[in-house]
Amino acid sequence: KKKTVSFSSMPNDRKINSTAACISLMLEGCELKKVRSNSRMYSRFFVLDADMRSVRWEPSKKDSEKAKIEIKSVKEVRVGKKTPVLRSNGLSDQFPDECAFSIIYGDNYESLDLVASSADVVSAWVMGLRYLVSYGKHSPEAPGTGHPSLRTSWISSVFDLADLEKSGRIPVSRAVQLIKALNPGMKTSTIELKFKELQKASERPGTEVACDLFVEAYCELCTRPEIFFLLVQFSSNKEYLGVKDLLMFLEVEQGMEGVTEEKCLEIVSKYEPSKEGREKGYLAIDGFTRYLLSADCSIFDPQHRKVCQDMAQPLSHYYISSAHSACLLEDNFWGRSDITGYISALGLGCRSIELVLWDGPEGEPVVYTSPSAASCVPFRAVVGLIDQHAFTASAYPLILCLVVRCSAPQQRLAAQCLRKTLGEKLYLEPPNPVASYLPSPEELKGRILIKGKKLPPTCEDSEGEVSDEEEGWELARRLGQEDREAPEGGGLRRLRLSRELSELVSLCQAVPFQDFESSRRGQRYWEMCSFSEVEAGRFANECPAELVSYNKRFLSRIYPSPMRIDASNMNPQDFWKCGCQMVAMNYQTPGLMMDLNAGWFRQNGACGYVLRPAIMREEVSYFSANAKDSLPGVPAQLLHLKVISGQNLPKPKGSGAKGEVVEPYVCAEIHGIPADCAEHRTKTALQSGDNPIFDESLEFQINLPELAVLRFVVLDDDYIGDEFIAQYTIPFECLQPGYRHVPLQSLAGEPLPHATLFVHVAITDRRGGGKGHRRGLAGRRGRRVREYTSTKATGIKAIDEVFRTATQPLREATDLRENVQNALVSFKELCGLTPAANMKQCILTVSTWLLHSDSAPSVTLNLAEQYPPMEAQGPIPDLLRKVLTAYETMIQTSRTLIESADAVYGKLIQAQQAGMDFHKELHRIETKEGLRGRKLQKALESFAWNITVLKGQADLLKHAKAEALDNLWQIHNAGQSCGIGRNGSASPEPSRLQAPLEPIPE
Repeated sequence: KKKTVSFSSMPNDRKINSTAACISLMLEGCELKKVRSNSRMYSRFFVLDADMRSVRWEPSKKDSEKAKIEIKSVKEVRVGKKTPVLRSNGLSDQFPDECAFSIIYGDNYESLDLVASSADVVSAWVMGLRYLVSYGKHSPEAPGTGHPSLRTSWISSVFDLADLEKSGRIPVSRAVQLIKALNPGMKTSTIELKFKELQKASERPGTEVACDLFVEAYCELCTRPEIFFLLVQFSSNKEYLGVKDLLMFLEVEQGMEGVTEEKCLEIVSKYEPSKEGREKGYLAIDGFTRYLLSADCSIFDPQHRKVCQDMAQPLSHYYISSAHSACLLEDNFWGRSDITGYISALGLGCRSIELVLWDGPEGEPVVYTSPSAASCVPFRAVVGLIDQHAFTASAYPLILCLVVRCSAPQQRLAAQCLRKTLGEKLYLEPPNPVASYLPSPEELKGRILIKGKKLPPTCEDSEGEVSDEEEGWELARRLGQEDREAPEGGGLRRLRLSRELSELVSLCQAVPFQDFESSRRGQRYWEMCSFSEVEAGRFANECPAELVSYNKRFLSRIYPSPMRIDASNMNPQDFWKCGCQMVAMNYQTPGLMMDLNAGWFRQNGACGYVLRPAIMREEVSYFSANAKDSLPGVPAQLLHLKVISGQNLPKPKGSGAKGEVVEPYVCAEIHGIPADCAEHRTKTALQSGDNPIFDESLEFQINLPELAVLRFVVLDDDYIGDEFIAQYTIPFECLQPGYRHVPLQSLAGEPLPHATLFVHVAITDRRGGGKGHRRGLAGRRGRRVREYTSTKATGIKAIDEVFRTATQPLREATDLRENVQNALVSFKELCGLTPAANMKQCILTVSTWLLHSDSAPSVTLNLAEQYPPMEAQGPIPDLLRKVLTAYETMIQTSRTLIESADAVYGKLIQAQQAGMDFHKELHRIETKEGLRGRKLQKALESFAWNITVLKGQADLLKHAKAEALDNLWQIHNAGQSCGIGRNGSASPEPSRLQAPLEPIPE
């Protein structure tokens, strides 16, 4: 009977938890589709010979001796569409990438291209074949010879410790607790069911279990096939990673730099459970699984767990974590005011809190925002709480936004309370009149700023009238306290303000917004405006460039529409994309918007401040928040995301009517500028239990990585009531590449114990991605016209002449970068790797082909040269010749880039600086040229575009040179470690190779 294999955790399905199980499947055989070069597919029955030396297939027109491949002739086993046949247009959409694999064999490097019914079958065949190829080299014991593995010995020793009576048996209940202790997320019922199954199968029922049955239960329950498959890929031995294997995995797959054997031994001693493994430096499947699940292998880059951004920029250059109604625990009009809301917001790193002051019944001001609140919070208590908790989560400045709705006498009491309680923390120094920007968060560390209205300098009385803000009036109407009607003609309301409160306002003076031109001409840097969500949304849609420009110098605060009576949240990304610093969120309301806010502010040590993208900070730059494609000078990137599996997923809340089965799927969402917003979902994992296998690849193009956020959402397809299972939100800049676990959270952002997603992350630039079959060099030349970024005419002759000098350097810079990218893609394709692979992987792959053959052609890397040539001695097969040609092209284009980059870079910077020399004189030149209205606006836009393009293209060239140098370093490093390098001394340090270009001033 033909059998297939499944990694599903359903009890009656077959489990693959060792290479022996894979080989067992191969010995029985199964049906696979054989793909021919003419793109036609034929079903064949494939089987491994009993002596494990050949793979055969039938029926076949060939002689039975020819319808086979000898294991010793196999050079490589590739997963996915990694050969020209599988990448061909005729087949690309007929089956998913994960159902295809190829066997590269023979001296001519032929490929046998196969398609399986599922990814599980592919995994079993690939795992078994790779093991046999390695087995042929290392001659270990054949599977099933009875030699106890590291793992079996360790599990047996755990059993012996639990066998207190030394009877060779332990109670089932103790065995269940033991496995649960070793795998904390596993359900007790799952373990109990497994023991019942095994006892029934072995006809040994009872209340106790023997050691062999305990070992079998543990291996079946606690082996994650997807991790075992990964281990076998990198293991040069059988079922564990040696120190060199682990080092290779960390460098090549996880993208870690500077990994030493000492570091690998530390990992082994920390995570390997068996004493023998720790002593010998071996990481077996359980230790490897523990490591991949640990914080040391988190998807979140540990560098971002502490403050890692430049904190010396002006305050207006940062996004600031801001709360709207922090004191409310529920919604706006039915909630109750509670003092703990402030503690929660400050604990999450919030750096801007709104306080609405009302007249209190005891003659002292109170804070409350709910007309139906049973009680209000005394202002004095709130200030005491803020004093206590202001800097527990972050040392950077806290902004208190005062919205005054109380009488002048109670305002005086409020001012006295603030001075007395906050003391030295209160920032009262007057603004520096000669400065142009606000001080930095670093300068304001440990200080509390008051944002509010200020009496005009002409007012000498103890109180006076100021214009009031719209914020808070919706609530006043509901409270019935709106005794100040709006003046006739729709002007601004007036407010009586006490001098004591006015004197507390320094750097954040609230002023009404008129229009962008008035602000450009007359607003001072310490003045700031608040916008309602509706007004700010209109500006973001109608004049985004002006809003971005406004926010370069001034702080802006966006508050939710008063129509949000359920305290729902606006999408902060709608305003962050325009540079708005303070988007006030209802912290008490969980959901997508709060996930985005919480995830976003994690990226700088959760300090409440995040530096805005450079393109939004530079004095002269072109940025359209509503861009539908890549931005000038910002390299677009591709995110390759493979969602592999889920672990210990809980049932959705409110799904009480359901049984125990969850049928989950994963949505991956990108939130950012409109051009980046996208969502892809995996297929549903049917009847999968708590540990579903998804094994699905998703791809996103990110045009502005600095503003992008990735959100994972796990949903139930078979829900009754609530479909939400879990979520996790992470800024794009914080993603770590490689195999990672995503720590899932609840809707409220709380960690879900032991609930994770297992994913693979790879990031390439835009040229390095895309579908394989469109990436052939000939196809690319025929289909794609190279796009050059160019400058735009301003209509001012002297300025246009300066920018015209950059036309040729801009073309040269694009050619240098694109030639290297095209050569890299071709080389990676011929090596059978994805565009996300690094250079070290490419060299190691080629070396693997050469070392897996007795009659291997002699190909070496001459490491004595800075640009090491790959040289062949004697005749070589056609595929290898193509690889060598592609390598040579890649080396030559890299050399041209490295040697030409500085000169081209210099020309671009020279043109940019010459353009900037005109900037100060721009308004005088505009007047002289008689530009006004639309022509003037067009000239200013073109000038900003040109400066941005020149700086951006120079930056891209600088990064391309650094990458090319890094590739050379990887070639030296890999050539030495895999044995095909010759004449090599110690591999050159990246720092020795790199002659860094000067940073471009902002």
